[in-house]
Amino acid sequence: MVENKKQTPEEELEENQSEAVETSPETSSEVQQLSAEVEELRKKLEEASSKTFEYKDSWLRSQAEFQNYRKRIERDNELTYITLKGDIIKKILPVLDDLERALQNRAAEDAWANGIELVARKFQNILESEGVKKIEAVGMEFDPNFHEAISHEPADGAQSGSVIGVVQNGYRIGERVIRPALVRVAQ
Repeated sequence: MVENKKQTPEEELEENQSEAVETSPETSSEVQQLSAEVEELRKKLEEASSKTFEYKDSWLRSQAEFQNYRKRIERDNELTYITLKGDIIKKILPVLDDLERALQNRAAEDAWANGIELVARKFQNILESEGVKKIEAVGMEFDPNFHEAISHEPADGAQSGSVIGVVQNGYRIGERVIRPALVRVAQ
């Protein structure tokens, strides 16, 4: 008599095989044939399982590669955007320089000078809103990453190697220098 317990398909198969072997010799050849088929099916199942694992692993690798590709493209696009923005701003900075020079040489209370000052301020506000910052130079130590020396001059009360005057302002976006500041350096 068979107990009422859950059996795995393999246990059930073995039990059925043992019962079949005990029953008759004619069925033993059928049992052997079925056993061979079962073994063949097990091998196919193992092969299918290994292929499934390989396919899943390949799919996961492809997903990871795609994620890395997407991140790389986003970084490249952002860098390209910043570079293009810097190039455009570099082309229009001479206009701001001219406005600043005009303001340095203006008369005391000319109405047109106030208009030029307003235009220059708006222009500077637009640059600031785009992340463009003026490179501070006067009184700072000369840094070839941010400054371009156009002369070395003796200066009273200034430390050697410090910036004593700015000929043309420099600008940067984030850490990228758009244009270095043209400076005079103390000897």
